[in-house]
Amino acid sequence: MKSNKIYNSLKVTVLAFVALLASGTLEVSAQNSTVTPYSRFGYGILSDNANAAQRSMGGVGYAQRSGRAINFMNPASYAAIDSLTFLFDMAVNAKGLSTTDGDETGKNFTGGLDYVTLQFPITRYGGGAVGLKPYSGVGYNFGSEIVNGHNSREGSGNLSELFLGVAARPFKNFTVGANFSYLFGTLLNDTYVYTEAGNVSLFERVFEVRDFNVSVGAQYEFNLNADNTIGLGVVYSPKMNFHGHAYGLVNYEVNSSAAAPDTIGFSKLNGNYQKAETWGAGIAWTFEKRISLEADFTYQPWKDARFGAIEGFDAENSDGQQFDNRWRAALGFSYMPNPRGSWFKRVNYRVGGYYSNDYVKVGDNSLREYGVSFGLGLPAPSAKTMVNLAFEYRHRQATPAPLVKENYFMVTVGVNVNELWFWRNKIR
Repeated sequence: MKSNKIYNSLKVTVLAFVALLASGTLEVSAQNSTVTPYSRFGYGILSDNANAAQRSMGGVGYAQRSGRAINFMNPASYAAIDSLTFLFDMAVNAKGLSTTDGDETGKNFTGGLDYVTLQFPITRYGGGAVGLKPYSGVGYNFGSEIVNGHNSREGSGNLSELFLGVAARPFKNFTVGANFSYLFGTLLNDTYVYTEAGNVSLFERVFEVRDFNVSVGAQYEFNLNADNTIGLGVVYSPKMNFHGHAYGLVNYEVNSSAAAPDTIGFSKLNGNYQKAETWGAGIAWTFEKRISLEADFTYQPWKDARFGAIEGFDAENSDGQQFDNRWRAALGFSYMPNPRGSWFKRVNYRVGGYYSNDYVKVGDNSLREYGVSFGLGLPAPSAKTMVNLAFEYRHRQATPAPLVKENYFMVTVGVNVNELWFWRNKIR
C-alpha cells in the first residue's frame, strides 16, 4: 500500500511538472542571455551544462554524486537520491559584457531564466530527473560600412533541451544513467543593408531544430579510508544529425509596406547539419564530507561535424561553416566547516577555474576562453534547502589574430529545494 502511494505521488508530480514545462516552453526558450558577435557562427555559443553550484567551482561535475543536489551533467548521479527525498532546482543569471575591437569598446547587459530541474527517487536503487536546460544561444548586433551605405548584422534565438533522466545502482558504489531529451529552438541570423538612397534590404538565415538527443553516464565511488573518498565519473553523447529545417528569407524593400519576404533554399537539416559527439571524464576527492576537490575534462570532435550552407543564399558561406575540436579543462574546490554545525559553519565556500578551446572558427582563427569563479552555498535556517550563488569572470578572444576581445562578469542565483515528500507519519 505504501509503495503504491509513493508511485502515485511520483506519477502525479512528474506529469504535473512536464505539463508545466510544456505550457511554458515557448516563453522560457525565448529568454536568451547570449550576447557576443562570436555567436554568429555555427549553432551559437554552447551552454556549460552546469548548475549554479557547479559554476562557482569552474563548471566541474562529472564525478559529483550527492543526494542533496541535482547534477544533470552526469545522469548516473540521480541514483544517489534518498528514497524519501524530492529535489527541485532552478536558477537565473545576469551578465555584463565588455568588448574591445581595436580602438572601439562597448558594454552590454543581459540575463534571464537559466534552467529548471526536478529530481525524485525510483525505489531504493534508482532515481530520475526531468527539466529544461539551455543547449546553445545566439545574440549579437554590430555593423560596418559598405560601398554606398552600411550594413547591420543581428542575431537572436536559442536551442533548449527538455529532458527526462533515469539512473540505477546495479551494485554498491556503482551507478549508471541516461538523459533522453527533446531539443528544440530557432536561431536567426539577419543582415540589413542600408543604401544612401534610403532603401533597406534584409537577408535572414533561419535555423529551426526539432530533434531528440541522448547522453549516458557512469560513476564509481570508493573509500580510501573512513575519511577519504574518491569518485570517478564519465559521460558520453553520440554524434547525431540535427533534424528540422534551414532556409533563407530575402526582402529587398523592408521599408515598403507592400513588400513581402521571399523564401530561398528551404531544406532539411538531416545529413547537412550535425552535432559532435561528447566525451567527458572527472575525478573527485572528498574529505569528511567537508572538503571536495574535482578535476574535469571534456572533448568534442566538432571538426568531424557537418554544418552545411543554404544553396542560393549563403554567399559568404558557400562551403559551409568549418569548426574546431572543442575541449575544456576545469578544476573546482569546495569547503564546508561543519555539516552538522551552526548556520555559519554549514555555509559552503566554493572556487574554481577553467580553460577551453571552443568549436567556433573565424576564418583561420580559433576561439579561446578562460574563467575563474567563486560562490557560496547558503543553507535555509531549518531545512536542507540551499541557495547557491556563483560569481564568474570570463575572458574570450580569437587566436592567433585576437579580433574582438570580451570580458564577462556573470552572477547566477540558484535555489535548490530539498524536501521529504514521501515520508508517511504514523498516527497514534
